[in-house]
Amino acid sequence: MDAPSTRDTTATTAEPQIPAPQGAEPQTANPQTAEPQAEEQKLDAPSNRKAPFPRGFLDTISTGWAEHPAALPEPRDQAAWAARRRARVSEAFPGQRVVVPAGGLKQRSNDTDYPFRAHSAFAHLTGWGSDAEPDAVLVFEPRDEGHEAVLYFRERADRTTAEFYSDATVGEFWIGPRPALDGVAADLALATAHLEDFQSGDDDRTVGDDDEVTRFVSELRLIKDEYELAELALAVEVTGRGFDDIVAELPRIIEHPRGERVVEGVFHQRARSDGNSVGYDTIAASGPHACYLHWTRNDGAVKPGDLILVDAGVEVDSLYTADITRTLPVSGTFTDIQRRIYETVREAADASFAAAKVGVPFRRLHEAAMEVIAARVAEWGLLPVTAEEALDADKGGQHRRYMVHGTSHHLGIDVHDCAQARRDMYYDGLLEPGMAFTIEPGLYFQIDDLTVPEEYRGIGARIEDDIVMTADGPVNLSAGIPRTADEVEEWIARLSR
Repeated sequence: MDAPSTRDTTATTAEPQIPAPQGAEPQTANPQTAEPQAEEQKLDAPSNRKAPFPRGFLDTISTGWAEHPAALPEPRDQAAWAARRRARVSEAFPGQRVVVPAGGLKQRSNDTDYPFRAHSAFAHLTGWGSDAEPDAVLVFEPRDEGHEAVLYFRERADRTTAEFYSDATVGEFWIGPRPALDGVAADLALATAHLEDFQSGDDDRTVGDDDEVTRFVSELRLIKDEYELAELALAVEVTGRGFDDIVAELPRIIEHPRGERVVEGVFHQRARSDGNSVGYDTIAASGPHACYLHWTRNDGAVKPGDLILVDAGVEVDSLYTADITRTLPVSGTFTDIQRRIYETVREAADASFAAAKVGVPFRRLHEAAMEVIAARVAEWGLLPVTAEEALDADKGGQHRRYMVHGTSHHLGIDVHDCAQARRDMYYDGLLEPGMAFTIEPGLYFQIDDLTVPEEYRGIGARIEDDIVMTADGPVNLSAGIPRTADEVEEWIARLSR
């Protein structure tokens, strides 16, 4: 399935995208008119990279543009779902003004910014995804019958404004067509207003500042609706294609002195072509690097004989993301010790999956995986105590040296979704239909760990799948991506030539 395209919300006054002249710089201009006075231009002393616009440019820049047909988009699929979520917020905070900011651009260096991604609660409640506007604000205005939701954002700077050519942040000459108020209102089925009209109030309850509101909108995402589950399935599907790309490129990856970077790049190409981007920094950890849980430096070689652990997920245009890990034998086949470790991790993952039942505490998923891990490392003689002693909640934990992280987390519009939820709703909460989460046990034997035999050192393995809870039991969305040792070897033999 092709990834959904970005919707056109420029409505009745959409402008053609006009590339800026190479080396051009934005200029300061009167924001109320498309033709700043020449005297004002002279007062704006040019910097080392700027020069005043000449009179001929000012006299002609606003003329000669083609008109575009008047058309408003139909509401996007997510609009109705977002409206239902907003109704939940309205019910929870009657008579109170709730404010949900999208967030703003963040500076990367000098005059360049990081790519903008709206706050997850904002995206969830508006239906705006990768096309959301920086600095936008969703406001729940109290009314007798509940709330009126209004989306404030800075409208386009089209050819009728001086910012069109003078402001590199919002001017369409610089960044291309931007949405208009009426276009977004139709697209999201949501009232819109200009950002200049937004006024904060002393009694505002603002996501990010108000703990209760922040917690509520996080817990609102614990149970996914049908739209969200479909988007997660799409993210997993595209991520699976990204993993196929990596396997197919293994010969080229092996040849490069920084093969981990090639892995990252290959996956990123799929994420950007078929989705919005990656949902988080890709972990491409080969050899001993696989023992570092969040290895994102990705500057190492990928050598035959080693394992490479790839933890990656595609974020689709709606901002829902997959989160999948596979561990591959670079040479195409596992050694005996690698297979033993890998299949133990799979056994732990399968035990966790089997424990997932409606009404079971979420923490039980981790406990089931840990029981397998403790039993196997004790069996291998790696523990100073028995497996039962290691699993003791007060005095045990010796097995956690080889798997320090948790087994599961909720998944959705954030890779670690619902992170502000209360403990009794999250870790101690009960599994319900509509919950989406990962199962991701691993084993990691650091290269300098003297508590394990030498043949274990430098081996790290993790298997991570994306799971949806249903009334009939768990469904593994990523089951189609090879998991068993035999399947992984066949996968590499089939695609890596």
